Amino acid sequence: MQPLLSSKPLVLVMVGLPARGKTFIAHKLVRYLGWLGVEARVFNVGNYRREHLGAQQPATFFDPDNPAGVAARRKMAEAALDDLLKWLRPAGPGEVAIYDATNATRARRDLVHEVCAAHGIEPIFVESVATDPDIIATTILHTKLRMPDYAGMDPEKAVDDFRARIAHYERAYDPMEEANRSWVKIVDVGDRVVMNRIRGALANRLCFYLSNLHIVPRPVYLSRHGQSEYNVAGRIGGDSGLTQAGTAYAGRLSTWLRKELGDQEPRVFTSSLRRTRQTAAPLPWPSRPLRHLDEIDAGICDGMTYAEIAVNHPDDFAARQRDKLRYRYPRGESYQDVIERLEPVILEIERQRKPLVIVAHQAVLRCLYAYMTGQPREKGPHLEMPLHTVIRLQPGAYDVHEVRVPLDG
Repeated sequence: MQPLLSSKPLVLVMVGLPARGKTFIAHKLVRYLGWLGVEARVFNVGNYRREHLGAQQPATFFDPDNPAGVAARRKMAEAALDDLLKWLRPAGPGEVAIYDATNATRARRDLVHEVCAAHGIEPIFVESVATDPDIIATTILHTKLRMPDYAGMDPEKAVDDFRARIAHYERAYDPMEEANRSWVKIVDVGDRVVMNRIRGALANRLCFYLSNLHIVPRPVYLSRHGQSEYNVAGRIGGDSGLTQAGTAYAGRLSTWLRKELGDQEPRVFTSSLRRTRQTAAPLPWPSRPLRHLDEIDAGICDGMTYAEIAVNHPDDFAARQRDKLRYRYPRGESYQDVIERLEPVILEIERQRKPLVIVAHQAVLRCLYAYMTGQPREKGPHLEMPLHTVIRLQPGAYDVHEVRVPLDG
């Protein structure tokens, strides 16, 4: 993989009123960066407040005319920023730090900028703006009311309290307009994105990723192709067709998805290889073959069994056993290479607002699953992706709900 960073670390500073998706965006960024092999971490000021001051603070605590509340919140903001800077390179292990707070006033953003600049860092401010009342209401009901701040509270009272908290922040809120700062403004979680003074390969890559995010709930279904002739023979790679058992699975998959989705019409992606296209053929919806979803290229080992590789290429067999993530088949690919070529698919997954069905291969699905569930990169090549099983993933604001459905007949 090509290096994504210069010697300088990157700080992303979230900006926006409560219930605007800031924490959702921050966690998405960390998951994406981790998948790319970048050491990233969120420093959430709200967590510092809950840990040191207690979770259930009344709305008046957030009143800009409450000097005690203002001083306490500033102290927590400074503690989080101090820990963030200690964690970053060269003092610490970090590469990208995300400072998750409202940072609603220009004075607070000036403070963050000055502290970062003193450490030789030019931060990028990421402002999330919500103009759609439905998005705000959904965020309050499905995410904010599950915070420790409102544990055990009557939902109606919790909503009233949180809206009062938002009103306090609105009184002091200064939208990002600083022409001399680096910032990106995300309106209604991806409907519109505005950038100012964004420089550097990684910063631009992250902004492009942000432009594809949304919070519309929809499921993603992952399935390997049905059993293939090479599966039976224990051979890797190739472009073999389905066995009788594989064809039967294709029929069961179609029946199950029709019942599962009802009147919904999903997008369907397959690889360009015969076994995935044959698996998707019985589906009632059109499918789109993508070469990005082709199985890992085994190079000179294509068509061999692992026993044959151990005999004919013992050094390669041993190298793969030692480091499955980074090992590259001679004239072929590594798992890291697969991750790189899957990035357009990741963006397609994020931008889709319809259900999505992906029929692909073991290595490819391991990489996609690792991204969607936030698995460490090193764990990806060892994840279980059984044949004749559908994995249903329902992305949420902060986590992913998973169901595995065996369809072995």
